[in-house]
Amino acid sequence: MKDTVTPAERVGRQDWKALASELGEFGHALTGPLLTPAECRGIADLYGQEEHFRTTVDMARHRFGSGQYRYFTHDLPETVAELRAAFYPRLLPVARDWAGRLGRPAPWPDDLATWVEMCHAAGQGRSAQILLRYGPGDWNALHRDVFGEMLFPLQVVIGLDAPGTDFTGGEFIMTEQRPRAQSRGSSTTLPQGHGLIFTTRDRPVPSKRGWSNGPMRHGVSTVRTGRRRTLGLVFHDAA
Repeated sequence: MKDTVTPAERVGRQDWKALASELGEFGHALTGPLLTPAECRGIADLYGQEEHFRTTVDMARHRFGSGQYRYFTHDLPETVAELRAAFYPRLLPVARDWAGRLGRPAPWPDDLATWVEMCHAAGQGRSAQILLRYGPGDWNALHRDVFGEMLFPLQVVIGLDAPGTDFTGGEFIMTEQRPRAQSRGSSTTLPQGHGLIFTTRDRPVPSKRGWSNGPMRHGVSTVRTGRRRTLGLVFHDAA
């Protein structure tokens, strides 16, 4: 029987109170199912259709790791646009709360379209939505997706292939730089159709003075076998 629930409705049905709590504690949180296997294949198959993308990046060439990814044009496929629009208002309260704790500005308006216009007015006019492809031996170096001063502090990656079936290895990894302590790492196996929400740059952590920023980076461990493809949703555009 065909699933008639839309991706946007699945985003809305997540336990957002629990996700916000987990984001605050760890800087990342795994959602329930957002896409069906058929919807995952539909997005993954876009990779070979040149008209959907503005540029292709070879990670080894740029010393980002090994593998390849493509940035979508602003003319996003319907499901990608739907997911991005559905996540933004759900993540906005977390973004504003974090900004308040860290004493930072919270420039984000209530609607995504206005925020994107603000990015463009500030010189950040390139789409940052991304489709990533890894094969055996590929990996992604630890990094942050900060593309300019207009920054949204959270982003989402959605698994398009099934771990253990379509690929092995390829865990999503994060490291957190803790004040006056050793850095701490974590790894997440991303199920097909599920999303991982994570911090773009840092998260607020309790300190003697109230709150401090905990810098974090993310990457992907080495894919051992098969093919791993993911969709990345970023809520600010690139300079």
